[in-house]
Amino acid sequence: MLIHPQFDPVALSLGPLAVHWYGITYLVAFVLFLWLAQQRLKQEPMATWVSQGAWARHDIDDILNYGVLGVVLGGRLGYCLFYKPGYYAEHPLEVLYVWQGGMSFHGGMLGVIAAMALFAWQRQRHWLQVTDFVAPCVPTGLAAGRVGNFINGELWGRAADPSLPWAMVFPQSGSLMPRHPSQVYQFLLEGLLLFAILWWQARRPQPLGWLSGIFLTGYGCMRFIAEYFREPDAHLGLLSLGLSMGQWLCVPMVLMGLAMMAWAKRQAPETL
Repeated sequence: MLIHPQFDPVALSLGPLAVHWYGITYLVAFVLFLWLAQQRLKQEPMATWVSQGAWARHDIDDILNYGVLGVVLGGRLGYCLFYKPGYYAEHPLEVLYVWQGGMSFHGGMLGVIAAMALFAWQRQRHWLQVTDFVAPCVPTGLAAGRVGNFINGELWGRAADPSLPWAMVFPQSGSLMPRHPSQVYQFLLEGLLLFAILWWQARRPQPLGWLSGIFLTGYGCMRFIAEYFREPDAHLGLLSLGLSMGQWLCVPMVLMGLAMMAWAKRQAPETL
C-alpha cells in the first residue's frame, strides 16, 4: 500500500507571510484559463469575431474577474445551503468565515453561470456564446484544484482493497485504512479527460450551447462516477438510494446538459 506523503500545506514562508500550496494551485488554474482563453480566440468563429471587433483580448481578463467572484460567492453559499443548511441557519454570520473552509463545486458553478450571465448582459452578447467560450477553458482549473486537494490530504476516498496497487493510506483520515485516492480519479476524469473532450469539440464551430451542454453533462457524469470512490461527507453520509450529496447535485446538472445539447442540435445553423 502507498502512504500519503503528508505534504506541508505551506509551500513558502516569508516572515509572517505563508504561501500555501492550495493557493498556488488556484494561481495555476487562473494562468491556465488565461492562456487557454487566448488560444480560444484563435479558433473559429471567435477569430472572425475578434477581427470584426466583436470580441477582444481584454474580454478574457474581465471574464476571469467575473468568474473568480462567481466561484468564491457561489462556492461558499452553495456549501452552506447544500451541505450544512441547519448549522448556518443558526450561525448566519459564519457564512462569511471563508477562512474556515467549506466550498461547493456545484455552488461555484451556479455562481459562475450567474456571473457569465451578468457579463453577457452588460456586453449585450448571448449568454450561451459566453459560456461556450469559457467551457473548454475550465477543466484544467478543476484539475489544478484536485492537485491541491491531494497535497492537503483532504477529500480522501472510500475504503479500497489492500491489493489495489494504488490504494493509499491517508493518515489525515484518522485511520490506517487503505483508500482510493479519489482526488487523483477526479483529476483524471473531470480534469484531463473532460478538457480533452471539450477542446476536441471546440476545434471546429459548434451549434450555440453545444459546448456548454457537453461541459454540464460530462462533468456531471464523471463526478457521479468519482463519488462512488470518494468518502461521503461525515455529517451527511449517503442519502436516498445510497447516493451522496455530490451525486444528487450532479443529476440536475446532467439533465440540463443533455437538454442543452438536444436544443443546440436543433439550432445547428447558429454556431458559437
